[in-house]
Amino acid sequence: MFILLGIIFIAAIGITAFLQHPLFGKKAKDIRLEKIKQSKNFRGNQFQNLSKTPALAEGVFYYDALKDILFSKVKATKPTKSIPHIKTDINQLKLTEDYLVWFGHSSYFLQVDQQKIVVDPVLTKNASPLYNTNVAFKGADFFNTAILPAIDFLILTHDHYDHLDYTTFKEIKNRISKIICPLGVGAHLEYWGFPAEHIIELDWYENIILNKSIQLTATPSRHFSGRGFKRNNTLWASYVLKSEKLNLFLGGDSGYDTHFKAIGKQFGPFDIAILENGQYDKKWKYIHLLPEDLPKACSDLNTKRLLPVHNSKFKLANHPWKEPLQKITENAGKISETKIMTPKIGEIVYLNNENQAFENWWEAIE
Repeated sequence: MFILLGIIFIAAIGITAFLQHPLFGKKAKDIRLEKIKQSKNFRGNQFQNLSKTPALAEGVFYYDALKDILFSKVKATKPTKSIPHIKTDINQLKLTEDYLVWFGHSSYFLQVDQQKIVVDPVLTKNASPLYNTNVAFKGADFFNTAILPAIDFLILTHDHYDHLDYTTFKEIKNRISKIICPLGVGAHLEYWGFPAEHIIELDWYENIILNKSIQLTATPSRHFSGRGFKRNNTLWASYVLKSEKLNLFLGGDSGYDTHFKAIGKQFGPFDIAILENGQYDKKWKYIHLLPEDLPKACSDLNTKRLLPVHNSKFKLANHPWKEPLQKITENAGKISETKIMTPKIGEIVYLNNENQAFENWWEAIE
């Protein structure tokens, strides 16, 4: 018994020490905390979704979800071969073009009206606070922080590890002019050394002018947040990015809900919607889009084109790795008004070219 108690005591000390690592971030205080408390989305000492949003679906217990993760019988959850990618040199691209380069999962680079923007950059091989867990697929790990030029604006949708990566941020923070993030997330960034005056926190439906031609509005999503044991200390968001030529919806992580229709009505139609398509499970259907939800979300948003992301880099759920891309292309008939774009990692997406064609590149990979 004394040996067991000793092991438990040592383990508790180790966990406590580990949780002091900077990668876990900091809670908001002072001015940031006051702004949080003033938000109508902050109730009961935490941020809330527009609709009641349980972490797990009805009748599902955490034991069920944990069992699926530890003892999954689903096959082909990771590719056996390297993910194809294109070695695009962002620094050599024309400044006059509007384009997007996807880095896999939910990370991508945008150039709009000569402004260089990066969204949720995770450019390391690990989407987790624990080393060597949630490791990027081979080929999907090609891009690293060295490929990024000086960034005018970094946009964050929420503070989960597969969207806000401590190592990536530390390596690129000297190349970032401004960061836009949801309420509370700025506390992490300031703790990591980013100047407070360069961090812009937004509540849902707050907006800012990025330059004379681009407006960014934070909009709702249906998700959650947290980098430790306590959830929802910080807000999560989607964004509407509007320039003179383009109207883009940057979806972040979200389950299906009424906010898609509300956003489409107020800000649509959209030229392109970037929506999550991957790392889903019916057990947590309220916080991530299922494949059958995507056609409804596209219709609600009234978008001409869809770029499905949140796939092809990390295994965070128990489905075959290429199932998200298979299902969205199979469901293309249900969203005939919306063209589906499926670029390879690193492939240039020309934002003003509605006729650009893409391959079903995943079909050749097991």
